[in-house]
Amino acid sequence: MDLQFLDAKATFEERAAIDALPEGSARDQLLPALHAVNDRVGWISQGALNYICETLHVPPADAYGVASFYSLFSLTERPERVVHVCTDLACRVNGSDTVCDTLTEHLGPAGKARGGVTWLRSPCLGVCEKAPAALAFEAGDPPGSELLAPATGADVVLAARRAPSTEDGAAPVLHQTDRESLRLLRRVGAVDPESLDDYRASGGYAALRNALQLGPNGVIREVTDAGLMGRGGAAFPTGRKWQGAASQPALPHYLVCNADESEPGTFKDRVLLEGDPFALVESMTIAGFATGATLGYLYLRGEYPRARRLVQNAIDVARERGFLGTDIMGHAGFSFDIEIRRGAGAYICGEETAIFNSIEGFRGEPRSKPPFPTEQGLFGKPTVVNNVETLVNVPLILTEGYAAYRRIGTEKSAGPKLFCLSGNVRKPGVYEVPFGTTLRELLELAGGVPEGRELRAVLLGGAAGGFVRPDELDLPLTMEDARAAGTTLGSGVVLALDDQADLGKFLLRIASFFRDESCGQCVPCRIGTVRQEEAVSRIVGGRRLSTDADDLALLREVGQVMRDSSICGLGQTAWNAIESAVERLGALDGVES
Repeated sequence: MDLQFLDAKATFEERAAIDALPEGSARDQLLPALHAVNDRVGWISQGALNYICETLHVPPADAYGVASFYSLFSLTERPERVVHVCTDLACRVNGSDTVCDTLTEHLGPAGKARGGVTWLRSPCLGVCEKAPAALAFEAGDPPGSELLAPATGADVVLAARRAPSTEDGAAPVLHQTDRESLRLLRRVGAVDPESLDDYRASGGYAALRNALQLGPNGVIREVTDAGLMGRGGAAFPTGRKWQGAASQPALPHYLVCNADESEPGTFKDRVLLEGDPFALVESMTIAGFATGATLGYLYLRGEYPRARRLVQNAIDVARERGFLGTDIMGHAGFSFDIEIRRGAGAYICGEETAIFNSIEGFRGEPRSKPPFPTEQGLFGKPTVVNNVETLVNVPLILTEGYAAYRRIGTEKSAGPKLFCLSGNVRKPGVYEVPFGTTLRELLELAGGVPEGRELRAVLLGGAAGGFVRPDELDLPLTMEDARAAGTTLGSGVVLALDDQADLGKFLLRIASFFRDESCGQCVPCRIGTVRQEEAVSRIVGGRRLSTDADDLALLREVGQVMRDSSICGLGQTAWNAIESAVERLGALDGVES
């Protein structure tokens, strides 16, 4: 391949970071290479990009396209110290604007370097239960990071002016103290997440032992009979997905765990990753055994440093003790391993085919389907993609049995479900309840809205979800009941808004989020999300085209076009929450705030 390079040369530090990649690395190491340079020096220079391309034999234009796709990378020089301040939904209703005002006063405007530091407005950092949140990062060897949540403006200014703490965040805290009622969360906060012995003493690896006795077909049958559906939002039957990949003759097969939860208001997978990492390793190993995969990728969002450290430790220890690698648990011929692939700030990479492109070293843009991932997925081979919550249900099925699992929840929505409660509630956090629990009961678990406030609305399912009114709180939280009510459970977001919330600005933030996160590949989404934000901005700012009806008609038309013709779920759902606010809450009808 004739690759044309510019004259810029990599520095010693940049070359050292890239040379640390595995020997014989190919294009699929492009994302790790970009992370390596960004971690070492804080940004990616043209010289570094040239050296990456020479090392991996990637055309420079391709590498530039990938590097510029992700928000955590910078292709222009910036200080080694960067502070990301979340301004997304949960943080917005809990004071992030005040934090940003303080930073502007002391550190200057967002994106401008001052005193060796720059700060940036960030989409959701995945710690909504501790909103508002900020993440300080300092490049170096090794790089450092510090999570501040909940954060004040003074806290963030102080963190911006000092070296990041060696701490990578506090352990997750559960508000449900009755652990007898918990299954997915029962170890979180009760078992040392860094100890394999503690994990095994609490029942860990019994499920894998049972799986090896059942055989691949037996495991798939148990998962199918249990009625396990995907917990990422699509609710596709897990057993059917596994069977579809396992039956494909093409080899090798791959497993991808989607841990890039970037939906604003979603943080349940982070709690599992940080509180029970060995459970995910065991679950991925079972899935690999059942589907014939020998390698699994954990695609982990880049803003989760604590989760990355704990899961990497779990992988290393499991491999050392014979629970990963070759002849796992003495089962001759069964080989499976896991590699963490760190995302770099792109909501679209939560879409299953966009993950494939990202891992392979391309821009994280979705692929057209068919072919479906179980036929041609990662590297063109049969691939299963599941999120963290879906996978950690599997050991429960294999230890308690499918019949016991089906007795949890409802006939059509079986098992326990994790919900992420945030916004204006007294005890934000992750809650585990059986499917069929009502929204009212769930909000009561979280203490309801603060004293002296009244509930105005609940955003169910995240930015791609829909609003529920206070008079609809008796809605049973099941897939079927949510559909019947014209909403969705999505990724498990339950974001409460009280009577002091500015609904207009809240909807504008949703519109801005989709505009920023659209990958731009297809016209309906690329243009539609911009037009949607413009219309919401005009209405909220009192600058209508002529009448409310004109802007609302435009919004509906743009939303329907995005829903009908976008390539992937981002564009197809970008209008959902705004539509439900208009139709169910009467928002944007007049100056609603």
